[in-house]
Amino acid sequence: MTGRPGRTGKSGSQASAGDLLELVRSGRAVTRGALQQATGLSRATVGQRLDRLFRAGWLREGAGGPVGSPLGGRPSITLEFDDSHAVVLAADLDTRHARAAVLTLTGEILAEHSGTLVIEDGPEAVLGELGRWFAESLVKAGHRAAEVCGIGLAVPGPVDRESGRVVQPPIMPGWDGYDIRGRLSRAFTEHTGAPAVPVLVDNDANLMAYGEQRTGHPDCAAFVLVKVSTGIGAGVVVDGSIYRGVDGGAGDIGHIRVGAEALCRCGSYGCLAAVASGGAVARRLTEAGVPAASGSDVRGLLAAGHPEAAALAREAGRRVGDVLATVVTLLNPGVLMIAGDLAGTPFLTGVRELLYQRALPRSTARLDVVTSRLGERAALVGAGALVVEHLYAPQRVEERLVALGV
Repeated sequence: MTGRPGRTGKSGSQASAGDLLELVRSGRAVTRGALQQATGLSRATVGQRLDRLFRAGWLREGAGGPVGSPLGGRPSITLEFDDSHAVVLAADLDTRHARAAVLTLTGEILAEHSGTLVIEDGPEAVLGELGRWFAESLVKAGHRAAEVCGIGLAVPGPVDRESGRVVQPPIMPGWDGYDIRGRLSRAFTEHTGAPAVPVLVDNDANLMAYGEQRTGHPDCAAFVLVKVSTGIGAGVVVDGSIYRGVDGGAGDIGHIRVGAEALCRCGSYGCLAAVASGGAVARRLTEAGVPAASGSDVRGLLAAGHPEAAALAREAGRRVGDVLATVVTLLNPGVLMIAGDLAGTPFLTGVRELLYQRALPRSTARLDVVTSRLGERAALVGAGALVVEHLYAPQRVEERLVALGV
């Protein structure tokens, strides 16, 4: 979870300790001399601001770098972000299943817990149980609750970024407008005894896209991930940042009308999710005499090579590919990633058939259509990265250093 590439720190006297930390985290300036050159600060001022970061435990000295002068001399000491001073908690909620994890500040998963958690049981019960999972995972990882600096949560619905509350989520009954941040923070404290920490909430497809783009496609300036599980959603990362729209509704492609008569869980007819999601395929299989309750059941049938499941997944892929032709034409991404329960060969084949048939060649000439690399951990990694980028942004670094008294 390094700093985002392409951003520049402030120059001159305006460059704060937070700006210096961002330069080090991004790899753009990793010696005292390089920091002086990048910011225009004097050697003494750079030293003073770095001292605050050392005292906070956020920076450490690494190995000596190469000698910068042909005349020789001592190698420059490099500076490194010290990812050992804290850990992050992350969780990913699906409709009937959830995962929770402890991560380092650079995105390594140290411990993980997964199990059944039914989102229809409501936020009070679900978030309370997540608090217990976090406590157990910390013990497993060998870390104290006091080391946690923040919590990230992925949910299967649109999220208002400012409030962290879901907004009219079609598959999350009882969650609309609920104070998720407050309840999860209390649950963490109840089960660990530790003080409250910041909680960030975002849509699961957004966080999957963020995790996948940062770890596998960091140079891709326009990245789209489509999650096809119980529902269908997309996450978009542009220039290293999640694109959310004005109130968190960007990427909700599952509710684009495709002309079918099927009733969607949102109450409308003809939504893409009603005919091409894992839930829709599960219903059609059940009607055909092949019991399947959810997208995860369909995934199991596909893994077993079930022919009818494969045929329906390919048909679903064609429907999604038809919609994605418009998405690709609009956004012109370099990578289109398919993830979720249906993200196998039959579905991907269907997507490609319609996508390349309907989209202009100009839109797909440099497009890579791929499947997930992180798999079920993508949203966890993305949620952890979201927390780190929030807490170590330059302005927030200043606030936190002051609070620490350094």
